Amino acid sequence: MAAPVAIQTDYILVMGVCGAGKSTVAAMLAAATGGQLIEADDHHSQGNVRAMSEGRPLTDEQRWPWLAAVAAAAAEARREADGPVVIACSALKRRYRDRLRQQLGPLPILHLFGPVSLLRQRLTARRSHFMPPALLDSQLAVLEPPAADEEALTFSVELSPDDIVATAVLALVAAAHARQPSEPARAETP
Repeated sequence: MAAPVAIQTDYILVMGVCGAGKSTVAAMLAAATGGQLIEADDHHSQGNVRAMSEGRPLTDEQRWPWLAAVAAAAAEARREADGPVVIACSALKRRYRDRLRQQLGPLPILHLFGPVSLLRQRLTARRSHFMPPALLDSQLAVLEPPAADEEALTFSVELSPDDIVATAVLALVAAAHARQPSEPARAETP
């Protein structure tokens, strides 16, 4: 296994609709960067899980406490992490991502997207998750892809998770270097 790649950021968000592979990519990205994974699904209330299990999409009012719990877990993990905290979270709307940024600070984003037929196929194949395939349509209906000012990296889920993570790591390292202030030129003394 290769040594973790240092990335100069505290948090990274891996977002997308259900079936996009957020958990897989986020876990691999956390491993590649020596960071920690926060799985947002682990922070839903029992009421939220029950609603989704019954095929009922969550309302914004149901999502706010969940997002607060995700941000709190990420902040706690950051205190203990050597690398970035990688958050696997649908974060479908801009205001959800803004809320996470308000609580955590800068938040590089990996947005995973793909053909509906592939997403539906993945959801139908998975067995141990509370999110039924029927909720895919409601997630697609409310999805607000990241705007240009969010500077998200967007990846098709038709790529392998290995390819997504390798490309994302290179892009995140390059972005961190671009943010570094350059050293001022020194004047030559005669």
